[in-house]
Amino acid sequence: MSSTTPAHDDAIHSESFLRSLMRRQLRLSIACAAMFFVALLGMPLLNYFAPALMATRIGGFTLSWLILGVLFFPFVWIISWAFIRRSIALEAEEVKSVSPDQR
Repeated sequence: MSSTTPAHDDAIHSESFLRSLMRRQLRLSIACAAMFFVALLGMPLLNYFAPALMATRIGGFTLSWLILGVLFFPFVWIISWAFIRRSIALEAEEVKSVSPDQR
């Protein structure tokens, strides 16, 4: 049995509630996409503007290949993990803000 009341369900599914949640998740999505594009576009820029730095050898790899081949995939996973955690937190905050028993 559900312990929520119909008025509570209406508040959660209201137009303003969904618009607010979607707006906050859009800002989060844009921030995560910006982080990804900074990393993606930063590699060619670093190779162009700092070729000596990017040619530095670390652990048998040049810094360029270390970042691209080894570190880029974990960086994308970290962005994804942060997005999912924050998105779930945003939803929980929104539900808490309209929930009468959690105020």
